[in-house]
Amino acid sequence: MIRVLTARDDALLVELDDLDQAVALYESLTADPVRGVGVPVPGARTLLVPFRPSAITAQALAAELRTRPLERRVTSAARTVEIPVRYDGADLAESAGLLGWSPDELVRRHTAAAWTVGFVGFAPGFAYLTSDDPELVVPRRTSPRTRVPAGSVALAGPYSGVYPRESPGGWQLVGRTDAPVWDVTRERPALLLPGDEVRFVAVRSTAKVRLDHAVGHGSAARTVPDRMVEADLPGHLQRGEVEIVGAGVLALVQDLGRPGSEGAGVSASGALDRPSLRAANRAVGNLPDAAVVESVGGLRLRAHGPQVLAVTGATGEIVVRPGASPGPGASPGPGGAAPVAGAPDGPARPDRRPRPGEPFALDDGDVLRLAAPARGLRAYVAVRGGIDVPPVLGSRATDVLAGLGPDPLGPGDLLPVGAPERGVPAAVPRPASASDDPPTPDDLPAPGEITVLPIVLGPRDDWFDAATIARLTGQDWLVTPRSNRIGLRLDGDPLTRVPEQDGAELPSEGCVTGAVQVPPDGLPVLFLADHPLTGGYPVVGAVVADHVPLAGQLPAGALVRFEVRGRAPAALPSDTVQHHPGGTP
Repeated sequence: MIRVLTARDDALLVELDDLDQAVALYESLTADPVRGVGVPVPGARTLLVPFRPSAITAQALAAELRTRPLERRVTSAARTVEIPVRYDGADLAESAGLLGWSPDELVRRHTAAAWTVGFVGFAPGFAYLTSDDPELVVPRRTSPRTRVPAGSVALAGPYSGVYPRESPGGWQLVGRTDAPVWDVTRERPALLLPGDEVRFVAVRSTAKVRLDHAVGHGSAARTVPDRMVEADLPGHLQRGEVEIVGAGVLALVQDLGRPGSEGAGVSASGALDRPSLRAANRAVGNLPDAAVVESVGGLRLRAHGPQVLAVTGATGEIVVRPGASPGPGASPGPGGAAPVAGAPDGPARPDRRPRPGEPFALDDGDVLRLAAPARGLRAYVAVRGGIDVPPVLGSRATDVLAGLGPDPLGPGDLLPVGAPERGVPAAVPRPASASDDPPTPDDLPAPGEITVLPIVLGPRDDWFDAATIARLTGQDWLVTPRSNRIGLRLDGDPLTRVPEQDGAELPSEGCVTGAVQVPPDGLPVLFLADHPLTGGYPVVGAVVADHVPLAGQLPAGALVRFEVRGRAPAALPSDTVQHHPGGTP
């Protein structure tokens, strides 16, 4: 049976009978893509299918999905990965006891089973493996660990997996491996992808991973790239730098993210307010996806060499303080600062106060001071030529959950500036009106004020009754200080599940940015750009795509009211489950 559920106004969630059908549909869409459809995200028995409504309607996509085969393709070139494991995990004896086996018997069964990668989620490179042994099923730990070492081999439910990097986790730890399951220096960073076959081999000491029918893999390497801010470029290619003098609460390098890596468990990430990023790049003459600095809580930076900048998004006061021009006998200050000795050439220049969204120049040594905003949360600082740090998986964006991209910026960091693109105007005037223009700073959310976010219900609104849906949309939710780029944690009157779903576990399934997930405590989490690719709590609805950037500008203390948005008749397919408050009819 196939059910097609609404995941967002531009995404469908296909519910199938089991993991094999989900992988079969994933393989079908990968081998024979549908125009306008993005990278599908497999879950335990679902497939999340994003699409562009301008290219294909939900109704047409649902009809196409129903025609696809739900049986796995038979191939003689199946890729098999052999993973050496030292079975000395902290939970080996307890897991064996839960199964009524000895530890030796658990190891024998784990290594004798044929494992297949069903889907990748939770973290980049974390593969959910299923086996042909129906008895090899153990519950998750009742109390998750705050730290699970990288390389831990674990069990949970019918799944086995290898933690690619140190992280929290609630799976039962049975062993460890040195197999590099995630390595961004490889052509294919994830060692394990959906459809791969896996064999675990018991060893007494560490050993190298063995791959059959594999190409494009290097030797073991770091799981997360080392901190790298300065580009290693020849001097004649350098176009100057900007130096972080003060980073405020949080300053990150961001661009439009790394879409297309979802199959490896990597979310797109990127700027939370993409219209503001595009506007900043447009103002200085960059291509729309050039890397910028995303700033929370103010920023100070110094120009090394003449630069052209623009600031958009949540902007406080913008002040340019001139640096001292080198004079006779001058010497550089600490960290490349303006000279501290010698006489300046000519009269002192006054401070300048550029307007948000408009380009302005910095001379060598000038300092930009961006005050914390009264409204909104994130400002975007673009430099003509873009921030030219090395890309990871095709993007320079920092993903705080996955640990990809540059570290958060701090005082003294030097960011190289790239060469301006050929054929791009030096600065593009801001249009009087444009559909992708960001809101002005005065229109952004503020603490204590209500921001209305339109949502579409689904895919799991049937886990909640009509009274609970009314509670979701009928109160003002408080954005708490525990919010971050992963998600907004909201406080209010908790939501309760229908009795038949109370205490139930939802098999992991793909989630979109803007999804409103409801954990057991009933307090919603609104997923932002760095959210996990899959989740195991029900998603009651999702913020419509064109309002997700506004959610990224909500500061702590702001109030959110969700409003169910109706969909146009053309977007309401008759063969798609249509969501209504109170559940799915």
